[in-house]
Amino acid sequence: MTRPSFDRSRFERARWTIFWLLVGSYIMVYFHRMAPGVMAADLMQTFAISGAALGSLAATYYYVYTVMQIPAGVLADTLGPRLSVASGALVAGVGSILFGLAPDFATASWGRLLVGLGVSVVFVGLMKSNAVWFAEHQYGRISGLTLMLGNLGSILAAGPLALLLMGLSWRQVFVAAGVLSLLLAIVTLWQVRNRPEDLGFPSLREQSGLPPHPPRHRHWWHDLKEVLMRRDAWPGFWVNFGVTGTLFAFAGLWGVPMMRDLFDLDRTAASLYTTSALVGFAVGSMAAGWLSDRIGRRRPVIVGGAGLSALAWLALIGLPWQAGWSGLLLYGVLGLAAGGFVVTYAAAKECLPAGVSGMAIALVNTGLFLGAAIMQPAFGWVLDLTWDGTLRDGVRVYAATDYRNGLWLSFAFAVIALLAALRIRETHCRHL
Repeated sequence: MTRPSFDRSRFERARWTIFWLLVGSYIMVYFHRMAPGVMAADLMQTFAISGAALGSLAATYYYVYTVMQIPAGVLADTLGPRLSVASGALVAGVGSILFGLAPDFATASWGRLLVGLGVSVVFVGLMKSNAVWFAEHQYGRISGLTLMLGNLGSILAAGPLALLLMGLSWRQVFVAAGVLSLLLAIVTLWQVRNRPEDLGFPSLREQSGLPPHPPRHRHWWHDLKEVLMRRDAWPGFWVNFGVTGTLFAFAGLWGVPMMRDLFDLDRTAASLYTTSALVGFAVGSMAAGWLSDRIGRRRPVIVGGAGLSALAWLALIGLPWQAGWSGLLLYGVLGLAAGGFVVTYAAAKECLPAGVSGMAIALVNTGLFLGAAIMQPAFGWVLDLTWDGTLRDGVRVYAATDYRNGLWLSFAFAVIALLAALRIRETHCRHL
């Protein structure tokens, strides 16, 4: 079969324009995910809530995100990334504005829920788009690049946000973030297309001289059952549950208060440590995707990341680290180790037919957010169990023993992930 003739430069411009627009919405996903950690004291003071209540408020995002992952995969495989991501950005924008204007805890919870509902479809839509617009041998690297760029939102929600809050209120920040999401929704509808054929290009397989994947005519429900019944896809679910979900819970909420309470750091200084974790996560995601494609293996990268994550939690519990370089290093290693999770999406996608890649990615992603949804309030609940009643400006102050109990819980989750990683099926970077 001869390769179709087409304008390669126009194709490259189109796919990278689509990629960057979808990544813009994905950056907002990470910003909303991590921002409560820097604003923890403000939120506790504004709404007069406990650590467990703060964890529940922050985790509302994760509850709805978790529930929506399988529907997000169905939407990505049926409606396509264009409509699913644009509608998600719209709902998230409305939720962010509501959260910023909330007069009470109940309204803030509804706003946070809408944010979680909106952003829940963005990542799966973006990864589905990547699967259609980029070749299989590039998927690990493009996934790593995607996660690294998305983490810009996390980094902005740490140190830079702490500096911004010196001049703006937390309410103004969330209203502005909501307006930006609404603008991204409009531009996504205008510019993004679901597949190369929608712009008159041949599919990636046709560009390589291969026949296109046969169309799938059966109802999406049968595709979903096929994904859920495939045992190969589930280990990635548990890896993300234990490694990445725990990191997001810690960096997105409890990492800043821990440095504040244990070492008497102000918010700006404490946020540097979660920034270190998120930079490590961004670098780890990019490096893991590149390494996996380079060596032609998925399983060793995933197992290595899960094992390093467990060791990092043990180091935070048992080593005599302090505020300064040792603390920054341990936070950074924690993020670096979690970056290996990016390969779980490729491993799951390659175990299933191309037509259900969105659902396969969504299943794996569900584990991540279920882990975070459980861990954020559980960590706060563990802290409250041994809290000695100390308050500072109306905010609970926890002791080293309290935080150590939370870190042991995080380590237990990481062990679950390591056991699951050992059961990942090796695909050698190709569809089986």
